[in-house]
Amino acid sequence: MVRAVARIELGAVERNCARLKAELGPGPELCAVVKADGYGHGADGCAEAALAGGATRLAVATGAEASQIGRRFPQIPLLTMGALTPEDLEDALAAGSEIAVWREGFRQLASARGKAQGRPVRVHVKHDSGMGRLGNPDPGEVLALARACAGDPALELAGIWTHFATADEPESGYFEQQLGRFEAVAAAVKAEFPEVVAHAANSAAVFRERRAHFDMARCGVAVYGLDPFQGDPAERGLAPAMSLRSYVADVKDFAAGESAGYGQAWRAPVDTRLGVLPLGYGDGVRRGLSNNAEVLIRGRRHPLVGTVSMDNVTVDLGPDTEVEPGEEAVLIGSQGEDAILAEEVAARLGTINYEVTCGVSARVPRERA
Repeated sequence: MVRAVARIELGAVERNCARLKAELGPGPELCAVVKADGYGHGADGCAEAALAGGATRLAVATGAEASQIGRRFPQIPLLTMGALTPEDLEDALAAGSEIAVWREGFRQLASARGKAQGRPVRVHVKHDSGMGRLGNPDPGEVLALARACAGDPALELAGIWTHFATADEPESGYFEQQLGRFEAVAAAVKAEFPEVVAHAANSAAVFRERRAHFDMARCGVAVYGLDPFQGDPAERGLAPAMSLRSYVADVKDFAAGESAGYGQAWRAPVDTRLGVLPLGYGDGVRRGLSNNAEVLIRGRRHPLVGTVSMDNVTVDLGPDTEVEPGEEAVLIGSQGEDAILAEEVAARLGTINYEVTCGVSARVPRERA
């Protein structure tokens, strides 16, 4: 019995990366995104598995993440994609990371650090092709910044990149607009600096459009076997890497009309038996799943009933159950012939699968399987 555990199948991560490499074909590189502790799966182990599956680069979002991954994998090209304070920049560069640049002031700061450390800082100039977040939206200014980076002996122009806003929305035409904008910018930069790596595709874009592959794809969600389109990962040849498991700590008889949990949000419609599982929103089982989820026990689905509390949830086992305390309960993952996907949990919450796995809290131990 375990109170709560997130089991991570690193073999699935490796196979998912091999699947992505097959989708990309022989040209583009695969960069595995391991930010946010590998989307909740454990960054170190997943990075190692991703590299075994064919990834040749890694990416993170913060200076602290760069410190962790860069020191663990010093020979692997690493890109820190997010905005960096001067302190964050120091951490990223000390870890040997490449960094993103889109403003002249930050380019100058990176240049000063390159001079101070005695070796050029490798930079990726970011074009905001329509995400509306970080990056420069003006193509002329992007080209000028790329030229400034390439002409600075303290810097090395390593990449030109962007990020798609609607690649995971098949009916959206905005994806094509962004792709067209970036194609023009990337072509202009590579005409002058042909060795620069152009990259734009996230997991969704890898499956959606080959034109978006360029020289490299940055894949996150699909690396972990989560479907970028919020459907069934198996339909794209992906295998979920995380399962979330607990156990039945108690089984209680309930008479019709009796309530369970805060606020009496559920009352037994008939005489039944309830199982109590010793995990809750303190572990990442969101309160929005109150009366709105199912749990696998003995390979059968049972409704989660009552309000999710910090440390407990209750499950309606039915009046004739043979479930006893100590039995395994699965909130995400497979048991018997059934499975509860992160995509199903996300749909119940009105969110995305990324948030479900990232939300599994730090007090849930990760166990490599």
